[in-house]
Amino acid sequence: MSAYNQPLGGNDMPRFGGPATMMRLPAQQDAAGLDACFVGVPMDIGTSNRPGTRLGPRQIRDESRMIRPYNMATGAAPFDRMQVADIGDVPINTFDLKKSVEIIAQHYRGILGHGAVPLTLGGDHTLTWPILRAIRERHGPVALVHVDAHADINEHMFGETVAHGCPFRRAWEEDCLQNDKVFQIGLRGTGYAPEDFDWGRDKGWTVVQAEECWMKSLAPLMARVRETVGDAPVYLSFDIDSLDPAFAPGTGTVELGGLSTWQALEIVRGMAGLNLVGADLVEVSPPYDPTGNTALIGANLLYEMLCVVPGA
Repeated sequence: MSAYNQPLGGNDMPRFGGPATMMRLPAQQDAAGLDACFVGVPMDIGTSNRPGTRLGPRQIRDESRMIRPYNMATGAAPFDRMQVADIGDVPINTFDLKKSVEIIAQHYRGILGHGAVPLTLGGDHTLTWPILRAIRERHGPVALVHVDAHADINEHMFGETVAHGCPFRRAWEEDCLQNDKVFQIGLRGTGYAPEDFDWGRDKGWTVVQAEECWMKSLAPLMARVRETVGDAPVYLSFDIDSLDPAFAPGTGTVELGGLSTWQALEIVRGMAGLNLVGADLVEVSPPYDPTGNTALIGANLLYEMLCVVPGA
């Protein structure tokens, strides 16, 4: 019998049965004894357009039931080498976004205090800022790979400094990032001014717009990411709206001309060998996802993130 937790297999229990956890893994209340953990942040009070991401973690878990333990493409076998569990959801205050930021940061301090790598099921993108705050307290400023249709560096939205369009401005202000090791990939769409994507560039970030990715393998880009990041601690934040709505329509702020699912896999698999200290998959909105495909893609990308955690 394995010393490590295993996902419940499809020959032991039909895929439509069993626990409603990520990959039907065992659940536990905290990250004690874990190398990595799945944790949900069921929140959409930071959204600016279509809501529904509060339902994202539950739907991602449901759509993860088909994922098997071995990665046949990369050879990764995370459940042979790491202790992994689903530790449930952060108990956010659904009536107060600013209080929720503090609740999230405190919750992740506990996870990181156990030495586990958190893999987060979102939830709107506001959540990345308090996670980065907690990670900075443990690891110092980190490198960042941010995959998104939007830069999320707004100074404010409707006069508020806390929203899903602001997390990376707030993280920068709190010195959470190593500016020469920040990559934003997939930015696209319309803007309010010609320089809308230049704020990060002015800080030393590398900004790769979606048009630069069309009809290309992103393996060369990820080789550049690995060379630049080196052995620095790195965080991966993946907004599902980085994908073209043909693949992932179930999100709040869709934009034409996005990345493909195979490019998404190249990005996540391209993180292998880096010192990944955390990752998130955000902005899945099940009400706009009648087939479940957006959540299914999110679930598979979270599994791929587990496969590139050091030790997997």
